[in-house]
Amino acid sequence: MSPKPQIGQRTVLAFDFGTKSIGVAVGQEITGTASPLDALKAVDGIPNWDNLQKVFDEWSPQLAVVGLPLNMDGTNQQVTFAAKKFANRLNAKYKVQVETCDERLTTVDAKARLFELGGYKKLDKQKVDSVSACLIFESWIESQY
Repeated sequence: MSPKPQIGQRTVLAFDFGTKSIGVAVGQEITGTASPLDALKAVDGIPNWDNLQKVFDEWSPQLAVVGLPLNMDGTNQQVTFAAKKFANRLNAKYKVQVETCDERLTTVDAKARLFELGGYKKLDKQKVDSVSACLIFESWIESQY
């Protein structure tokens, strides 16, 4: 069995939680960068757990980060509770440490980043959600160091 990666060297899955789509990115602490993966379709915030299992099997993360959708004043909104429930389910199902991270404005930033890369044709919903997950990872990593 290989040794458990130390803090600073872990593989991290980041999630941009939504009730219809959940953006996913894989990040590496050592580089502080993340890459978007395919977003997962969801029904009332519940993904296809078999599809999510495949993501966990492929990347073997030591940590998951779930973006918390907060109001601009920092208070909870209805979807905040659903995101926390999703984070708890990730912990229970995949036995991985899960942290949450304020995700205010990540969707706006993701749209701006995608637009810079290729104009309106790049602004597809799934791409926006997964680039948002990359930004959640980047925000989380910045808060760590």
